Amino acid sequence: MKSSVIGILEFNSVAAGITALDSMAKAAPVEIVKAEVVCPGKFVIIVTGDVASVETSLLSGRKDRELWLVDELFIPNLHNRIIPALGFTRPVKTWDALGIIEAYSVTGGVEAGDAAAKEADVEIPEIGISTEMSGKSYIKIMGSIEAVEASVQAGVEVLKRKGLLCNQIIIPRPHPDIRDFVITKSLTDKP
Repeated sequence: MKSSVIGILEFNSVAAGITALDSMAKAAPVEIVKAEVVCPGKFVIIVTGDVASVETSLLSGRKDRELWLVDELFIPNLHNRIIPALGFTRPVKTWDALGIIEAYSVTGGVEAGDAAAKEADVEIPEIGISTEMSGKSYIKIMGSIEAVEASVQAGVEVLKRKGLLCNQIIIPRPHPDIRDFVITKSLTDKP
């Protein structure tokens, strides 16, 4: 998947989310990256495609559902490391520094991840969104300490402006024994 366009709608109603998903799929030829329930009873839809299709799809998904819309995001120039990292752990080459940003929403996490990836030459091995996280998300950032510091700061600024920052950390030179717990073992290049 090489798209550089992303659209996200995050609803506080599963029913509103599913009807929005149907409208979005009917409105334009978009690829549905994710459409799922996340705690506590929210529904998140992530689509990609060309700019016009994603815009049309988002407009259709929002229509008459603003009451249930928690957050939305449209990025027409998304960093190429973001979509592959959504809910999946990617292999990393650099184990110099680890940064983690936690957001209070799925949409905020994706937006912060994009800002972090654009700020410096870092790897984004994972943007975690799942049903077990109470509607939160996290971004793992790896690279040199200087690059990770700059990237984390960029992502944090996005979340602070939106009031969605939960937490942030930077671990310089993380211990090698934690690698398999931070980055999925089967996808990791061994140090």
